[in-house]
Amino acid sequence: MASQRDVKNRISSVKNIQKITRAMEMVAAARLRRAEQRIAALRPYADALRRMTRQAAQAAGAEATRLPLLSEHESTDRIGLLLVTGDRGLAGGFNSQIIRAGVRIGDEYAEQGAQAAWYATGRRGVSSLTFRGRELAGSYTGFADKPAYADARSIADDLMTGYIDGDLDRVEIVYNAYISPLTQQVKRETLLPLSAATIAAEADDDGEAGDDAGQPAGPRALVAYEPDPEEILKRLVPDYVEISIYRSLVESTAGFFGAQMTAMRSASDNAGEIITDLTLQMNRARQAEITQEIMEVVAGAEGLT
Repeated sequence: MASQRDVKNRISSVKNIQKITRAMEMVAAARLRRAEQRIAALRPYADALRRMTRQAAQAAGAEATRLPLLSEHESTDRIGLLLVTGDRGLAGGFNSQIIRAGVRIGDEYAEQGAQAAWYATGRRGVSSLTFRGRELAGSYTGFADKPAYADARSIADDLMTGYIDGDLDRVEIVYNAYISPLTQQVKRETLLPLSAATIAAEADDDGEAGDDAGQPAGPRALVAYEPDPEEILKRLVPDYVEISIYRSLVESTAGFFGAQMTAMRSASDNAGEIITDLTLQMNRARQAEITQEIMEVVAGAEGLT
C-alpha cells in the first residue's frame, strides 16, 4: 500500500490538474458564447447568398455553363478535399473525426481511380495529414480560434484558381457543423462545380416552394435580372464559395469550443472522482498507521508486565 505522504502528493497533483481543466472549461465557455453570436449573425446572410446563387443559376440555364466556375469538367480525376480542423487539441474527438472522414472520402475516390488533392486548415489537420503521408496542396493555420473573412477568401482563391486552371475537377469541404455544445456533426459539402454543389441538393429539399425552406407553396413573383443572370453569377459564385468556406470556419470554431468545454468538464469530473478515491485511500493508510502504532504500544506494555 502506498504511504500516506505518496497519496497526499498524488491528491495535490490531481487538484492542480483539476484547477487547470476548470479554468480551460470557463475560457472555452466564454469563447463559445462569442462564436455562437457570430454564427447567429452569419447564417441568415449565408443562406440568402446561397439562395440567390441557386436562383440565378436556374435563371441562367445553359448560359451558366460558359462560366469557368460553373462548367463541369469532362473527367473527375483530381478532387480537392478541404478539411477544417482546429489549431489545438484537448477537445475530445473533434479533430480526429474530421481526419477520419476526410481520409475515408479520399480512399473512396482512390478506389474509383481519382486522386485527392489535400487542403487543410488548423495545425491538427495539417500535422495529422502529413503524418499519414498525404501531400498537402494547401495548408492554412493560425486563425482557427477566430477566423476572419480574409482567411476564407485566401482559401477560396486557391481552390477556385485550381478549378479554373484544371488542376481540380471537383472541390469538397469537410467540417464540423455546430449543433450544440455537446454535438458537432461532420458535414461534407460540394463547392464546385455549382451544378453539383450542395445548394443544388438544397433546392431539391425545399422544392423551391419559397424563399425559405418550410414555407408553404404559393404564387411567386417573377424576377427580372439586370444585368443578365450570367453576369450576376460571375459576381455571386466567388462570393458563394467564400461565404461557404467562412461559414464552415465559424461553425468549426464554435464546435471546437463546445467540444473543448465538454471535454474539460468531463476531465474535471473525473479528477474529482480520483480525488475522492485517493482521499479514501489516504484515510485507510492513516487508519492502518494508527492501528499499527496502538498495537506496538500494547505489545510494549505487555512486554513490561
